Amino acid sequence: MSVYLHGLSTALPPYCLAQPDVLERAKIIFGGKYPQFERLSATFATAGIDQRHSVVPIDWFSQDHGWADRNAAFMTGAKALFIDASRRALADAGWSGSDVDCVVTVCSTGLATPSLEAQVFGEMGFRDDIMRIPVFGLGCAGGVSGLAVAQSIAAGRPGAKVLLVVVETCSLSFRADRLQKADIIAAVLFGDGSAAACISTAAPSAGNVISLGRGHQKIWPDTLDIMGWDIDETGFGVVFDRSIPAFVSKEFAAATSGALTAATLDHAQIDRYVCHPGGAKVVEAIEGALHLNQGSLDAERETLRAAGNMSAPTVMFVMKSVLDAGKTGQMMACALGPGFTASFLPFHVSAQAA
Repeated sequence: MSVYLHGLSTALPPYCLAQPDVLERAKIIFGGKYPQFERLSATFATAGIDQRHSVVPIDWFSQDHGWADRNAAFMTGAKALFIDASRRALADAGWSGSDVDCVVTVCSTGLATPSLEAQVFGEMGFRDDIMRIPVFGLGCAGGVSGLAVAQSIAAGRPGAKVLLVVVETCSLSFRADRLQKADIIAAVLFGDGSAAACISTAAPSAGNVISLGRGHQKIWPDTLDIMGWDIDETGFGVVFDRSIPAFVSKEFAAATSGALTAATLDHAQIDRYVCHPGGAKVVEAIEGALHLNQGSLDAERETLRAAGNMSAPTVMFVMKSVLDAGKTGQMMACALGPGFTASFLPFHVSAQAA
C-alpha cells in the first residue's frame, strides 16, 4: 500500500535569540562560577549557528526555575507551536482539522496529560472520534521515527488522514545549577521549533508525488549514557556525550547500510540523504561516514545556522528545505537519538505530469 506526503510545514516560536546575545548571557550566568566556561565559550562561534528561537525571552534564562514554571512555559509554548505547525500543514494539504482521522504527537521536552493534541482539541477542530497517539522519549530521532509511525498507521488504515505533529521546546531545559559541560553545549546548540506532516494512502492530485517507505531503526546496546535526559527535582538535565561525532564516524555507515538493505535499496540509488543536523561536527561526520562530498549537506547546515538544533523537528525543517528547492529522486531521511538509536525513512519524490 503506497503512502504519500500531502502537506509539510514548519513553525518557530516568537523569540529570536542571536548567537552573540546567547554567548553574552551565558557569560553572565556561567562565567563567574564555572572555571571551564572561558575555554568552552569558543564553541559558540564554531557551532555554525547564527540564531535560534525560543518560547521564552532571553531574560527568562537568568532566573531560577523548577518543574512547575518550566512545564507551565512548555504548555503555553508547545500548544502554540502545535497549532501553528498543524494549521500550516493542513492548509498545504488542503485538509481541515475535522478531516483528520489520526494524530501522532511527538515530543520529548515537556509533559502534558492529557497530551498536546487533546490540549488543543477545540482550537484545531478535531472530531471527537479522532485516534490520538502521543509519543515521548525519541529525542532527536523523533522526526524520522514519527514519520515512520505515521506512515505505518496510514498504510494500515487505507484512506485515513494522518496528521503528524513534532514539537520540542529544548530551551526550557537550560540548567545553570549543575555546572556540567553538557549544559554549556546545550546552551550553544539548542532551540525550539515544530513541524507537521499530513499523510495518507490517497494519491495527491497536484504537485510532486512524495511517497514514504517503511521506517527502519538501529539501536546499539550499552549506549544509554550517550544522549538523553537526567531527571531531578529541578527538571530535565541534558545528557550529551562528547563521543557522538566519533561514534557517527565509526558506526553510522553500517547502520545506514542496514536501512538501505531493509528498503531494498543501495547507496548508489540515493539521490539525497536528508539528515538531522545535530551539530556542525555531526554533519561533517555523517558526510564522512557516507562518503559524501564535504559540504553536500547544505540544507542541514543552513537549518542549523538559522534555527539551531531543535531536536526532533529539525530533520523535517531540512526535508522541507530540500523539497522546496525542487529536489526529486530517491531520498533517505536519517537521524540519531537517545537509545542510542539511528532512525531511517526512505522516501521518493517524483514530478507529477501536468
